[in-house]
Amino acid sequence: MPPAETAVLSAPGLNPLRGLQKYLKIFRVSLTERLHYRGDFFFGTVLRYLPMVTTILLWQAVYAGTDNPDKKIGDYTQKEMIAYLLLIHVSRSFSSMPGLAAGISRDIRDGNLKKYLVQPLDMIAYLLSYRAAHKVAYIATSALPYGLLFFLCWWFGGIFDTFPDAVTFVAYLISLLLGFVIGFLFETSMGMLGFWILEVSSILWVVNTLNFFVSGQMIPLEVMGPNWAMVLKWLPFQYLAYFPARIFLGKVPPGELWTGLLIEVAWAVVLIVLCRWLFARGLRRYSAFGG
Repeated sequence: MPPAETAVLSAPGLNPLRGLQKYLKIFRVSLTERLHYRGDFFFGTVLRYLPMVTTILLWQAVYAGTDNPDKKIGDYTQKEMIAYLLLIHVSRSFSSMPGLAAGISRDIRDGNLKKYLVQPLDMIAYLLSYRAAHKVAYIATSALPYGLLFFLCWWFGGIFDTFPDAVTFVAYLISLLLGFVIGFLFETSMGMLGFWILEVSSILWVVNTLNFFVSGQMIPLEVMGPNWAMVLKWLPFQYLAYFPARIFLGKVPPGELWTGLLIEVAWAVVLIVLCRWLFARGLRRYSAFGG
């Protein structure tokens, strides 16, 4: 390689491998930091059992009072509904990004965003590395309590009477990882509104409340009716919770499985472009005061 090309590639920020190594180091440091809070993760996971129990009792009462002779709501039996709601918690452990959008808007408002502008750091890549480390620490810590809960549901309640085959399980894992990407990019895009709106907390509250329903975290989308379900399935929110749970339960036909994953990838690309566009447009009007 000519000396000139070697010099160009070794320049800071121009070597993609060096850039990747930088964010891998951020990931490792953030992971070490988050593992110090593994006790908090574990305790929080155990406390989440309480709303799970109340949800199971609620749906048992709903099914007990239904007049449907098949005892189905949508296309879910009582056991399938409980399994779905348990799987939603797994999906949320990947896709939920608490505090991300609010933190970005606060950095913009307080002038702390400039720390990303004066250092050789890309803000979105840095936040992605940090959140990935947080998720790895949380999932590793909560795997044992969740595994115990799922085992008890299978052993005593027969909730998970079948396990997906290898191909379906791989598709399920892919959908969870893509759900993390979509959740991160959506929350980051919402945080970018801070470039135009001084206080976004009210908007975030409304959006997160709606997201709880349209992503299938409250109830499966089919229960809302065929028309609503058809509309909501074209939006990216179903991939945050509903779609992965359906894959695990074997309710996504084989012909639609990989098509659904490709659509999920397409939504991730759309959100990457949107996130980058909002960031570039927002920097044009950004002025760093305070911080």
